[in-house]
This record gives sequence, C-alpha cells and structure tokens, in this order.
Amino acid sequence: MKRIGVLSDTHGKLREEVLEILQGCDVILHAGDCNTPQVLERLQEIAPLYVVRGNADKEWAEELPKTLSEKICGLRVFMVHNKKEFPADLTGYDLIVYGHSHKYEERRDGDCLYLNPGSCGPRRFSQPVTMAVAEVEAGKIRVRRKDIVQQTEKELAGKEKPSEEALTVKRLGAILRDVDRGKSVSEIAEKHGITQETAEQICRLYLTHPGIDAVGVKEKMAMPRNR
Repeated sequence: MKRIGVLSDTHGKLREEVLEILQGCDVILHAGDCNTPQVLERLQEIAPLYVVRGNADKEWAEELPKTLSEKICGLRVFMVHNKKEFPADLTGYDLIVYGHSHKYEERRDGDCLYLNPGSCGPRRFSQPVTMAVAEVEAGKIRVRRKDIVQQTEKELAGKEKPSEEALTVKRLGAILRDVDRGKSVSEIAEKHGITQETAEQICRLYLTHPGIDAVGVKEKMAMPRNR
C-alpha cells in the first residue's frame, strides 16, 4: 500500500502535527499557496513532492506549474490550485486535487475522486484546520481526512486550560497516527497507557469507517479519563 499526503494553503506555516502525519507518506501533493520556498524545502526532506502554484505564490514561485498531470503511485493525477481553472475535459483521471477555498471537500464522480484537503496553515476565521492522506492499494483509493487539533494562542499563553474534550481528541489523533504507521494494538496500548481492549476498539473503529477522524472516533466510544 502507498500513502499520499495531500495538503494545500499552508501559507508559510507547517504545523508539527502536519509534519508528523507526513512522515509515514510515500509522496506529498501540495495544491498551492505555499507562500514561501521554505515550506517546499521542508516537505521535500520528507518525501517526493508534487506542487502547483497558488494565487498567493508570488515571484519566487514563477517556475512552479499552474497545473500538474502525472502518474503517481499508479494513479492518474491532476492538480490545480483553484477548481475554477479546471480544464473542460478531465476524462481519464483517478484523482483530482485542488485547494484555494480552505474548505475540505471530497466527492466521487464515477471512478474519479475529487479532493480538496482544506487548509492546514494558519486558521482562517473558525474553519477547521485539515489535510488528507490517500491510501492506494491495487488501484483503489481510500481517503482519510486529518483534522489538526492544536491549542489556541490563549491556551499556549497559559491564560486558559484546554478542555477535557480537546485533550481527548488530541490524544485520539496521536493514536490514529500510530495506527497509520502500522503499530500493533499492543504497542499502541503500551505507548498511550490504555487497555488492550480500548486500543482494539479504537483501531477497529478507525479501520472499518473510511474517512473517520479523531472527533468521529470519540463520538462512537467513551474514552477512559485516567491513563
């Protein structure tokens, strides 16, 4: 199985959670609005990178393509920053990636998957901070939405403690990343200080519900409060 990290609209900011998720990916796709070459340089240190130019990518990005059409991990992939710039004919593609709106979107049209990973850069208004990981096996694509849970500036400044719910979701996010890395149930239970039964329940929910995230897993189970 191949794993493709899909992100967009980082706007000069690479969060630690994003870098951690990307560590297990074979390839990275960035759908534009990187804002700085440093973002691309850091991503290239992790895995082979495919990127298109966004409207916020200025003079430094003149050599970046506006569109990309490549075969990646056995998939025919098309990428552009703004979906308003889709060509008239997108026949023959397996995966179409775009960004710009900062809003996560995932839909299928026949055998083709359209994916906007949202923005995992600076938070815009109250919109969630997201990216995606596409898992490719035997020509089939399964997408996992990744919601990036971070403390607010107030919390980091010590003015406000993170809620129990936020801590639970953050903890679950770390567990799901270990599932993605292929860690066993026993390894996950030991690392995160939870029972084998709880670890099995989390893994089962995650693996049997394509697209579910930490919030979704939390809603389907009751996590223990004490480690």
